[in-house]
Parts: sequence; structure tokens; C-alpha cells
Amino acid sequence: MAAPRNLTGDSGGKLVVKDEESAAASSSKRTKSERFPLSRWEFVVFFTVFLVFTTGLLCIYLTMPAAEYGKLKLPRTISDLRLLKDNLGSYASEYPARFILGYCSTYIFMQTFMIPGTIFMSLLAGALFGVVRGFVLVVLNATAGACSCFFLSKLVGRPLVCWLWPEKLRFFQAEIGKRRDKLLNYMLFLRITPTLPNLFINLSSPIVDIPFHVFFLATLVGLMPASYITVRAGLALGDLKSVKDLYDFKTLSVLFLIGSISIFPALLKRKRVYE
Repeated sequence: MAAPRNLTGDSGGKLVVKDEESAAASSSKRTKSERFPLSRWEFVVFFTVFLVFTTGLLCIYLTMPAAEYGKLKLPRTISDLRLLKDNLGSYASEYPARFILGYCSTYIFMQTFMIPGTIFMSLLAGALFGVVRGFVLVVLNATAGACSCFFLSKLVGRPLVCWLWPEKLRFFQAEIGKRRDKLLNYMLFLRITPTLPNLFINLSSPIVDIPFHVFFLATLVGLMPASYITVRAGLALGDLKSVKDLYDFKTLSVLFLIGSISIFPALLKRKRVYE
């Protein structure tokens, strides 16, 4: 009969057993973290921030007339958006300050907590406020929501991003490391063009140590072209069949052209260095 491992054998054997036990323990911990990337403390922080935003949003909605509650619904299709525009048009004209406050709160809330549908909110701004006011509203709200998401990710987002996009995060970190001297130009290019999703940029930027002032400026300026296209399209909701109609080949080509202009100074500087 074989004797128990912890009672016999030399110190080397005991060391192997301990190593196996520690490896099993770390494997168990890793399996738990893969199931849910946030620790208990991080989840509490995330939930607290979410609760604060939700409470503020609820307080704003409670100031609306009771007759308007049934008309509130986050649009998921162009037809939903047309119906929402028709339902809220009179309320927006009668109570513009209340409506704008509710609109801004909803937009920033969705952007902060990565809730899909902000493109419909941008179209709604164009349909209700016109190009100029709608454009200003969308750019400011998108920037505020992105900054809020940036700080939330800086607080608790690292395990979530590493869990969702490990390969993409490594690629992004390598690209940022190569472009530290012209980081603003590169970030502008990413914001203007659909090279990387805005959601990923918002969440991963604090993790790869992008300074906030660079993130803020690139977001504020870089979102302007796409915001203008979306807000302007909101003036003609009747002609839109789906969101895909917004970004056809011609529109994407224009965005990439503008984005290429933003990184041209960096390319020119690199060419001079090589010469």
C-alpha cells in the first residue's frame, strides 16, 4: 500500500505536492474570474454608480406630465424612432428645457453604461432640433458620455475589458506605444473612422494609459463628422429604411479621408526622421 504523500518522501517531494496544490488553487481562482471578471468590490462600485445615474434619471422623468410616460420607449428601429418623434414633438416644443434635460441625461446614461441605441438618439436630435442645435447637443452629450465611461472604466473596467477583448486590447496597447509622440493625431483618426468601435475606445483608453486631455480632445473633435452626418439624416427620417443607410460606401470614404488628414502630420514627421 502506498503511503500518503505528505508523510513520506524527501523535501523535494513535499515541494512538488505544494506546487501542485498552489497550481490547482490558482487554476480554480482563474476559472472563477473567467466566469465573472469583476471582483466583489468592483461590482459594488459599478452598481453604486449605476444606481446614482438611474436615480437622477428617474427624478428627471418624474417631472414630466403623466400623459407622456406611456410614450417613452428607447427606439430600436427607424419605425420606432418615427413614432417616438411624433409622440414627443409637442412635448419638446412646449417644455424645451425639460425635454433637453431628459434627452441629455438619457444620452449620457446610455453612453456611460454601454447601452446600444445612441445612434437613434442622434437621429432624434436632428429630427426635433434641426441641424445646428441637434449637432451641438449630440457632440456635447457623446463627449460627456464617453468621458464618463472613461472614468468608470478607469475605476473598475480593466478586468472586464481584458475578459471581453484580450487580443484587441493587446493590439491597441502596442499601437498606442508606437505612437506616443503623436497620440492625439492617432486618436483623432480612430474617432473619425470606424477602425475601432467607440465602445472599445472608451473602455480601453484608461487601461492603455491614454491621458484624459488627449482622450477628451480627440473625442470632442473626432466625433463631429459622424455626428453631423447622423443629425442631418434625422431631418429626413421618412427616407431612411435602416441605420445601415447612414453609412454607405461614399460616407465611409469621406470619413476615412478626413481621418487620413488627421494623421498626415505624423506621417510627414516620420518621413523626415527617416530622411
